[in-house]
Amino acid sequence: MSLSPAAQAVFDAWVAPARIAPEQVSRGPKQALSQAIRAAADQVAPDDGVASSIERIVEKRIRAKLLAIAAELKPR
Repeated sequence: MSLSPAAQAVFDAWVAPARIAPEQVSRGPKQALSQAIRAAADQVAPDDGVASSIERIVEKRIRAKLLAIAAELKPR
């Protein structure tokens, strides 16, 4: 699995406490990790369609980055 540095850092932090080799992680747990990151994005920066202030624009960028990581980690 080839991941961006950001997605790789998240994945490594997730498997490290369990001391699991990354290649041993099955599709189900990867799907759960991806869904958890999407849920975090929804909590941190909900998609309400409004980007009228600098703060909201920054939130949208954060959301986009989190969702990009989630998409990379989602099994295909």
